[in-house]
Amino acid sequence: MKLYTKTGDDGTTGLFGGGRVPKASTRVDAYGTVDETNAFLGVARTTGLPPAIDAILAPIQEELFTLGAELACVPGKEGRLSMTPIGAADIARLEHAIDEADAACPPLKSFVLPGGSPQAAALHVARTVCRRAERALLAIDDAAPRSMLVIYLNRLSDLLFVLSRLANLETGVADVPWVPHPR
Repeated sequence: MKLYTKTGDDGTTGLFGGGRVPKASTRVDAYGTVDETNAFLGVARTTGLPPAIDAILAPIQEELFTLGAELACVPGKEGRLSMTPIGAADIARLEHAIDEADAACPPLKSFVLPGGSPQAAALHVARTVCRRAERALLAIDDAAPRSMLVIYLNRLSDLLFVLSRLANLETGVADVPWVPHPR
């Protein structure tokens, strides 16, 4: 079987469950941005993250693939997927990881700029793309996404923020504080 099908040469793509949509549709934008988040997590994982942080991210990459698969379905056909959808237990696990990582970090005294260590900077990029994925999800105009998906991406971006701080802490690099210039 060839990798290319040529069915998308007309500017459309197929959804799971049948039907085609323009590649510029809000649904394709949403699952594409989820995929982009996943790719940036893959990049972050190549930077030499502390093993505990990498262990948190590994299942998240699989969950993002599941989330994207749900979005790549014809609305109403998601039940035909042969995978467990993102649910409350996944969100609770993210919240637990947020709480643990936050407890390990010094209290925030200012806003933090993306940067510090290469590991933290990569996690910040993943965080900002995750926020864009959340906005794209909310912009889907053919059917509202399940609330669990919105909550998951919201928690994930929070987790990526605190993991960037933890990566800086564990690599011995200070967070970069935002210091506004007075007028």
